[in-house]
Amino acid sequence: MSAVRPSDLDGVEFLPEPGEPRILTAVDPSAVQHEAAWRSEVMGWAPRVVTAVPHRKRSVARSSFGLVALLVVVGMIVSQGWFLVEIPLGESEWAFENTGLRDLSEEGFDGTGVRLCVVDTGIDASHPAFEGQEVVFRDFVGSSRDPLDRGATAHGTMMVGLLVAEGHQDGAAQGVTLGVAAALAGDSDGDNIGDDSIVAEAIDWCRTGFDADLISLSLGGKRLEGQRDVVVSSVRRALDDGVFVVAAAGNDGGTDDDGRVASPAFLPRVIAVGATNETGAVWENSSRGDGTGEHPNLKPEVTAPGVNVISTGSGDAWFTSSGTSVSTVLVSAALALILEAQPELKVDDDRCVVHLKHALRESLGASHSPKAGYGELDAMAWFEAVDPSCPVEL
Repeated sequence: MSAVRPSDLDGVEFLPEPGEPRILTAVDPSAVQHEAAWRSEVMGWAPRVVTAVPHRKRSVARSSFGLVALLVVVGMIVSQGWFLVEIPLGESEWAFENTGLRDLSEEGFDGTGVRLCVVDTGIDASHPAFEGQEVVFRDFVGSSRDPLDRGATAHGTMMVGLLVAEGHQDGAAQGVTLGVAAALAGDSDGDNIGDDSIVAEAIDWCRTGFDADLISLSLGGKRLEGQRDVVVSSVRRALDDGVFVVAAAGNDGGTDDDGRVASPAFLPRVIAVGATNETGAVWENSSRGDGTGEHPNLKPEVTAPGVNVISTGSGDAWFTSSGTSVSTVLVSAALALILEAQPELKVDDDRCVVHLKHALRESLGASHSPKAGYGELDAMAWFEAVDPSCPVEL
C-alpha cells in the first residue's frame, strides 16, 4: 500500500462510522448535495441524520487598497457547499427577518422599477436560483459577453443571490433591474483582486451605461493619501448625479483595526456598512470608524447581518460567508425597496442622497458608535422616516 500524501485528501469529506465517531470514512464530495436521509441510509446511520466532518475551510479576500490594486475586503470567510458541516443545507432567514426586509416584502415591495448595479467578480448565472433572472452584464476584466463569475470564490454570485435568488432562500429585492459589472478576479493566491482603474471604469458604467439608481460595492481598501484616487472620483461622480452608493466598511476590525473604514466607504455621502451576527452583536472583524465628521455621516452609518450568512455559490452550490460585504448588500436591498415605494427620490443631484442618510440616522437613533454606527438596519423604520419630497434643508 502506498503512503497517502496530505494533498491526496484535498477536496474529500469525512463521515464518522456509526457507533464509532473516531473512525472516519472518506467520501466523494459530490454526495454532499444528496438528501440527508439518503446519505444516512447509505452510511448506516438511518434513521438518524448523518453529519459530516469538514476536511478544511477556505479563507479569501484579505484586503489592501493601494495605487495599483483594489482588493475585495468583504468576503473573508467563505465555505463552499461541499464543505458545509450542516446537512441538509441551512438557511439565513434570520438575516432578512432581523432587519425588517421581510416586513417590507410583505407590504408588496420587491425593488421593481429600481436599477441596482453590483460591482464585484461577476455572476454565475447558471445557478438554478437565478433561473429566469434577467441581468445586464459587463465584463471589465475580459471580454465575455455572457455572464460569468471571475472570482477565486464566487463572491459576486453570493452577493447577487442575497438580492434576487429564488428557491432555497429568496433574495430581498427580486424585482430589481439588475446590472452586474465583473471588475474583480481571482489571483494565484486565491484572493479576489482588481486594478482600481478597472473598478472605477465599472462604477462609471453603472452610472452612465446602465443608468443605475443605486450602486452596491462589496469591496474596498486603504485610502490613498496625497494621490489621485480614481475609484473615489468615480464614486463622487455617481453621488453628484443622484446615484445612491452603499459600500462595505471593511473587515480589519479587532487588534489590526486602523480606526478607519475602507475606501470608498469613508466618503461622507456613501453609506458605510458594518457587520453583525445573529444576536445583533457587532462582528469582531467589522471595521471601526474614526469618530470624526458630522451627522449623519459618522462612519460606519449602519450595521447589518454579515456572519455565517447563506447565499448562492458557483454551479448549483450554496455557500456560507462572513464579512461586511454581505451586510452591504442587505442595506442595498432595503434602499431598493424604499426607492420602489418612493420613486420621487430618484433625482439628478445629491439632495435625496443626503436626505436618505438623515432618514437612516433618524430610524436608528441619534447616538453613534465607531463600531456599531447608528445601529443595526431596521428597513421598515427607515422606510417610514423617508420624506419623498426630499427637503434640501434638514
